[in-house]
Amino acid sequence: MTFDPAQAVRLAHETLDIEAAALLGLKTRIDGGFAQAVAMMLDVRGRVVVMGMGKSGHIGRKISATLASTGTPAMFVHPAEASHGDLGMIKKVDVVLGISYSGESEELTAILPVLKRQGVPLIAITGGLTSTLARHADVILDSSVEKEACPLNLAPTASTTAQLALGDALAVALLDARGFKAEDFARSHPGGSLGRRLLTHVSDVMRQGDEVPLVGPDTPFTDLMREMSAKGLGASAIVDADRKVLGIFTDGDLRRLVEKGIDLRAAVASQVMHPNPSTIRDDALAVEAAGLMEQNRITSVLVVDAQGRLCGALNSNDLMRAKVI
Repeated sequence: MTFDPAQAVRLAHETLDIEAAALLGLKTRIDGGFAQAVAMMLDVRGRVVVMGMGKSGHIGRKISATLASTGTPAMFVHPAEASHGDLGMIKKVDVVLGISYSGESEELTAILPVLKRQGVPLIAITGGLTSTLARHADVILDSSVEKEACPLNLAPTASTTAQLALGDALAVALLDARGFKAEDFARSHPGGSLGRRLLTHVSDVMRQGDEVPLVGPDTPFTDLMREMSAKGLGASAIVDADRKVLGIFTDGDLRRLVEKGIDLRAAVASQVMHPNPSTIRDDALAVEAAGLMEQNRITSVLVVDAQGRLCGALNSNDLMRAKVI
């Protein structure tokens, strides 16, 4: 067998053209039946139970995961396992989303009468509009395609792309109907980067207690430098007796004063500090702190509570360790 690179590229282009055409054809068949399916899934008191065999089963698992992560309780049940006990997972309060391109998958059609007797609503994603699956369904979503991308017109390719796209369309319509927001998505993805960005607050990552460098306005410059060196933040807050922030002094401020040739030996903190520095509330999102630092081109920020009192501090390294940036 001789590999032909040009033939591989040609087939790739042809595959994408066929699958794109399948999706455009699918778009023309989205109608009131689709809206009815969304309404059924929106009103379900139990779960959306997704079922499918073979490649349709793989697509079903992905659709189930997408629904669950976007606010619609869902699970995948293997049709063959359902015939051997797993059918007990499906209750009358559920709705079944059955996926089969032909609509005649034996393992799936074998359990349809049982689902019907139990009164479980059935939505079918199928290309077989007169199939067994379609006849049992309350709602039919037509996933038929003109042809598969497979040169032999055998391997499920365009048809599974259509099934997956229909599942995504259902999930998007449902999350919109539920008023599902980015914060809701983050709660179901706490381990992901979006979850960290939307769930991590400044109070979760800030330095606090004795880790926060701070001095009073009359503190001698030498003591200010000792506080900065001891706490390792590269900056120190200057606060009044009520811990209200008066200013900040940073390593950058020190370099600028040295470059000007100013004698710092007799100075006190209030004379060298940068007054009214940017601060952030402890209940703000950590990603907001990152944005504040980027906007003001600073590497450290002081954290205050609801009363405006200093309660913490953080720098870009703290945010990187928390994987917020």
